[in-house]
Formats: sequence, structure tokens, C-alpha cells
Amino acid sequence: MKLLMMYCSRFSYTTSIKTIDEYPDIDESREVIDALVGFIQVEKEDEENAAAVETKLIKNMKWAARKNNTQTVVLHSFAHLSDSKGSHEITKKIFDGAEERLRNSDYEVSQTPFGYFLDLDLQAPGKSLARIFKAI
Repeated sequence: MKLLMMYCSRFSYTTSIKTIDEYPDIDESREVIDALVGFIQVEKEDEENAAAVETKLIKNMKWAARKNNTQTVVLHSFAHLSDSKGSHEITKKIFDGAEERLRNSDYEVSQTPFGYFLDLDLQAPGKSLARIFKAI
């Protein structure tokens, strides 16, 4: 898994192009304030150990959220961090599991619409630990 975490004072998106036919049609715009956004790419090699990868994702997101003084987390599928791509079924399963577990730890969690390219607009302050990359 590749994980780019960015603290955003403002993060907004609008659905643009649907990329996976079997997912529901969504026409959505949303804005989140004071959030840690995880740009996440599940890789093919993660599929054999999805539970462990999910746990590492959660630990990294919690750590970075604490460092940026936020309880708000956004999970965003971003398949542009590696040449290796996991299946969308496993990716979605990891995202759903991570969302549930983060909620159970008192985080406000959301996912961007899965299976879509999005128009993104964000404000990310230039401060220490506002941008962190991890290879999990």
C-alpha cells in the first residue's frame, strides 16, 4: 500500500467521471474542514494480507491525525502512487473496514465516492507533518 496523508484546512470534491461500472451512479459535491485526507493506493501484493494492511493504514491515519490535531479523516482511493494496483473489491473492503474501525475510535470518517475521478479543491497549510508519505 502507498499512502499519502495530507492535512487539509479545507478539502472538497465533486464527482466527475465514473470509472467502475458496477458501483452506483453518484452526483455529489462535498466539503470537509480541518481533516486528514488519506490518498490511498492498495497494491496487488496487499491482497494476500489485507487485514494486516488495513491495520497499518489505521495506525498511520490515527498517528497523523493526532499530529495535526484533528479527529476528522477522509479516505480517498488514489491509484496513482504505484504501478501495482490491487483489485477494486479488496480496495473497497479495506476502505470499509478502516472506516468502521476509525469510527469506533471516535473519529469522524468519510470516504470519497469509490470508482470515480473527482474534481478536487483543497487547502493544505505548509507546516510540519501536514504531508506524510508511507509505503506500507
